[in-house]
Amino acid sequence: SRDCTMIMEVTHPFKEPRLHRAFPAGLEDLEIYRQEVIFGIHDDWIKPEEGKWEYTYHERLFNYKAEGKSVDQIDYLVRKLSETPYTRRAQAVTWKAWLDPECSDSPCMQRFWLRIFEDRLQLNVHFRSNDAFKAAFMNMFAFTELQKVIAEKISEKIDKKINVGKYLHIADSYHIYGSYYQDFKGFLDTLKKRSFEERTWSTSFAEPFFEEGRKRLKKDKKGNLV
Repeated sequence: SRDCTMIMEVTHPFKEPRLHRAFPAGLEDLEIYRQEVIFGIHDDWIKPEEGKWEYTYHERLFNYKAEGKSVDQIDYLVRKLSETPYTRRAQAVTWKAWLDPECSDSPCMQRFWLRIFEDRLQLNVHFRSNDAFKAAFMNMFAFTELQKVIAEKISEKIDKKINVGKYLHIADSYHIYGSYYQDFKGFLDTLKKRSFEERTWSTSFAEPFFEEGRKRLKKDKKGNLV
């Protein structure tokens, strides 16, 4: 594998066109992942004792459990930033030091840190490890969607419009695995041959596919596989 430490600043996360055509998943899957992070649609898959998932980001952010207690860290962020927009304490963590070091699949994303600058909510996201090819884009998409949700909740609480500000994506190991290096090389070769317009989609273009993803989720609730 190959890796580097990456700090990526996205100044306008919702500027269109917002979607990369060549991310290695479908638009339906992107919508399902967004709902997994924001609404916890797969939290019931967390069953490590049965060899299933160890965690979801939604569970760690909205329902962080420690010492028999449960903490909604997103609710804390909304309350803290509503009271003190310039606070340095508006952070949420996913890591459990007493559990995750021995897990076979411990959280890659470690921490959210947020602050309001004038009327814009900035989000810094810290990863210990991030798959640059197969995970990073979907992570960024879902986390900026959650950034928007938090901004909307703060706006409602303080009766003042708070917009989505910068998004910083910080990864200690931003990597490409050797097992799919040739696929990634093909991805880069494709980029060289396409214009910016040919490499991107707008959210409005993607919406019908997102709707198909939502339909898949409804089928899943009836007992079918996603």
